[in-house]
Amino acid sequence: MSLSSPLLGAFLCEQLRGDRTPRVNPWMNESGRLYAADMEIRISSHGIYLLQYHIVWVTKYRRRILKPFVVEYLRKVLPNQIRSMPSVTIEQMGFDDDHMHMLMIIPPRYLLSELICQLKAQSASHMRKAFKWLSIKVYWKENVIWWPSNFLSSVGLDEVMILR
Repeated sequence: MSLSSPLLGAFLCEQLRGDRTPRVNPWMNESGRLYAADMEIRISSHGIYLLQYHIVWVTKYRRRILKPFVVEYLRKVLPNQIRSMPSVTIEQMGFDDDHMHMLMIIPPRYLLSELICQLKAQSASHMRKAFKWLSIKVYWKENVIWWPSNFLSSVGLDEVMILR
């Protein structure tokens, strides 16, 4: 969808003119999300955006610690962590023995590197508390679980449609 769309342009012009008659935006649903042909575009107070990222975290030393019970724990912990971050959502998660993939929607107000660092630190802390064997047997009392670097890629509309 382009912002030069006649319907959207007319709606925005009415809003800027201060037209007091209540109008319904033809592009917006009741939750404040803008839709156009299978695209979910989000509206903030100062912009319209669709920012999706493919993020991959690798375990330190590529240790195969992401067992099914650890994966289930992460599936519960990560969504709880982002509740304090408005408009950040995890669309999909995928796991292998030594790394995990996430498809996330992150608004432009967040710095990606800081947000990812915060999520990695919090999830590692939760995992060390829940699974003592990670600190004792796997990482020899090191205060790490994730490799310091990560893979981050923006996702275009075509890639999301292929995944669905």
